Amino acid sequence: MRSPTQPLIGVDDIAGIVQDGLGVGVTGASELSGGGFAAVWRASLTDGREVVVKVGPPASARLLAYERSLIPAEAEYYTLVRGKAPVPSVLTHSDNWIISSLLPGEPLTAVESEQARRELGAAVARVHTITGPLFGYTGDRPSGDDWPTAFDAMIESLRADAAEWKVPLPPLDGVVGRHRALLATVTRPALLHFDLWDGNVLVAPDGSLSGLVDGERYLYGDPLLDFVSPALFRRIDESHPFVRGYGAGPFTPDELTRLALYRVHLYVLMLAEGPSRGIALDADRQKLVTRLLEAELADL
Repeated sequence: MRSPTQPLIGVDDIAGIVQDGLGVGVTGASELSGGGFAAVWRASLTDGREVVVKVGPPASARLLAYERSLIPAEAEYYTLVRGKAPVPSVLTHSDNWIISSLLPGEPLTAVESEQARRELGAAVARVHTITGPLFGYTGDRPSGDDWPTAFDAMIESLRADAAEWKVPLPPLDGVVGRHRALLATVTRPALLHFDLWDGNVLVAPDGSLSGLVDGERYLYGDPLLDFVSPALFRRIDESHPFVRGYGAGPFTPDELTRLALYRVHLYVLMLAEGPSRGIALDADRQKLVTRLLEAELADL
C-alpha cells in the first residue's frame, strides 16, 4: 500500500529534478521500495553516475508536527556524520528533494548479517560523539534546554498529532514526569539517527556494513534512544550484535528504564503516524503496536 505522503511521480519528474539539480540528463530511472514517507528513485545519469533521488511529500499531505523540513534535515545529517559512518554523499538538494550518491549493498530486510549489525553499532557509537546545540529536534520542532524537557515535548507533540487524527492511545499522563530525574542524568545532547530499523542499514556482498541511510529524523539526546529501532518490536539486550559492536551493556536498571521510555516514545509515534500513512486504526499493525505500548507502560 502506497502512503499518502509518497508523491506519485514518474521518470519525467525524476529527469526534471536531476536536470534542475545537476544539469545532466537521465538514461533510466526506477522507484525503490521499502520506505513509507517519501518517494525514492534510483537514476542512471548521462555522465555515467548512479544516484538516488528522494522526493518529499506533496504539499497536500498531512504530516506529524516533527516531520516538517525532513528533506533538508537528511542533507544536514549526512554532512554531520561523514567520516564516522558510511552515508551517501549529498550532491544537491532543495526543500523537497535530495539527490545523493548510490551506496552499494542490500538492506538488512533482504539479507541477514551479524557482522553488519556489529559494525552498525560501532559506527553509531562514533556518530554519538558528536554533540548538538540543544536537546530534541532542530528548527521549530519539539526541543528543550535539557533532555527531560525535550523528551516531554516530543511525547506531547505526538499525543497532539494522535488527537488530531483521532488515534486512540493508552493513558500517558505523568509517564515522563515520574521519570524526570532519571532522564535528567542525560546531560550531553548526542547526535542520534533514531530510525535504525533494518530497512535503513545496507549490507555489502561480504556481509560488512556498506551504508546507513534515511537520516532525516535525526535529533539530539540520549544515546540510548538509538538502541530501540535496531531491535524493532523487541527489547534489546547485551547479546544483540548492535550492542556488542557499540561497546555497551550490560544495561543498568536505570538504563533499562530509559530504554522502556524510549520504546514508549517509538510506539506512540508509530500509532500517531498510522493514518498519515494510510493505515487504518483497526489494522493489525496498530493493534500490535498498541499491545506493545501497553506492556511497556504496565512495566514502567
